[in-house]
Amino acid sequence: MKRRGRAAVVYNPVKTDAERLARLVSYAADSHGWESVSWFETSVADPGGGQARQAVAEGAEMVVACGGDGTVRAVAAGLRDSGAALGIVPQGTGNLLARNLKLPLNQEYAIEVAFGGQDDEIDICTAELTRADGTTEQLDFVVMAGVGIDAQMIINTDDQMKKRFGFLAYAVAVIKSLRGGNRIKLLHRMDGGKEYRTSVHSVIVGNCGELVGNVALLPDAKANDGILDVVAMRPRGVFGWAQIALRLADQMVQKLRHKIMRRDVRVTGTDQDVKALQYVTGTQFAVELQAPELFEIDGDEVGEVTAFTVTVDHLGLTVRVETPAPQEEPGEAASDTDVVPGVGIERDE
Repeated sequence: MKRRGRAAVVYNPVKTDAERLARLVSYAADSHGWESVSWFETSVADPGGGQARQAVAEGAEMVVACGGDGTVRAVAAGLRDSGAALGIVPQGTGNLLARNLKLPLNQEYAIEVAFGGQDDEIDICTAELTRADGTTEQLDFVVMAGVGIDAQMIINTDDQMKKRFGFLAYAVAVIKSLRGGNRIKLLHRMDGGKEYRTSVHSVIVGNCGELVGNVALLPDAKANDGILDVVAMRPRGVFGWAQIALRLADQMVQKLRHKIMRRDVRVTGTDQDVKALQYVTGTQFAVELQAPELFEIDGDEVGEVTAFTVTVDHLGLTVRVETPAPQEEPGEAASDTDVVPGVGIERDE
């Protein structure tokens, strides 16, 4: 058996049965030859980033995040460009990164993948947020961030319903969020290019493509292509929402067909796009909002912003995946022909 180095576990004590977790981790670590495992609890003051950095400083080659999306994001941020791998044991309701990377949601299987799997590399993104008082803050993320539907969906998710029905609670929240007009007025620019002024219902910037509820909002997003995928939802009345629903359904069917045929073909950014749902790609996306809006990042609402700029660190995060690695995301990096050049979201008439 190949002897491995040190590992660490960063866990949310509120969401985790610590005794059971310790038994499963001990068995997996011994089975796969890990030298030792150190343990760190998250706290309200530090949801995981500081613990991850401390673990690396103490020699950990892998840090396992055991908790919800907030814990996974914080630990990922702490491991960025460190060379240490992120293991994921999802314990939340959304479990966004695990779902997008097709990792097990079952605790025992997820631990087995973390300790017995192999390393892969994905991108990690940074959102620089500007608050109403002019202060700025940088937050790393691994799935998606933005204003509009995603932030409103978090607000509309009933905590009690989430505890009772789990993932189904998000379906109700999605329906509640899919209403209203294009009330968010903004200026946006991709890769330092031309600035556009428009009104939208939502703008989402993604490293991965799936929202909670397995809605493939960004079906062409790949976790390792070095590209930001951006979607603007601009429905006008009931017809606009119908356009969005039909286009999303069509994109999901196309994506499934291409996977079955093992073809890597984009399904967005084509002449089939509709005005109500527009896509753009690039490596830096900057937005100025006319009024403060709630901002969402990897399933967490992080307060109101007046502007934000998102950049991508290509292959800046090492993650543990199944052996052999999946053929899909995170697969081979996209070629130049896979990327639609950054253009502006259509302006208002």
